[in-house]
Amino acid sequence: MSKTSSVYRNLKRVKLVAKYANVRAKLKAIVDDKNAPEEERFQATLKLAALPRNSSKVRVRNRCKVTGRSRSYNRKFGVSRVELRDMASFGEIPGLVKSSW
Repeated sequence: MSKTSSVYRNLKRVKLVAKYANVRAKLKAIVDDKNAPEEERFQATLKLAALPRNSSKVRVRNRCKVTGRSRSYNRKFGVSRVELRDMASFGEIPGLVKSSW
């Protein structure tokens, strides 16, 4: 189990990303537009830099839904490899069987 502060910090980041998603998308579209005036692109870059750092999508860390573990995260199931193995062994994931021979 990871520290609860790390889990809550990440949840806070997820909320900030959702809050600023539209603003960031508009500013990034202006910055990436090569036909826009140079001054307008520069101002959009400054506004983008003025937004909170944690509102960037890359700052969010994928974490296990059960334990909060940040490493070896499985995207398909949303859990870490440890929990995935336990859940598969107990038959809690439909259609997934832990192999044994």
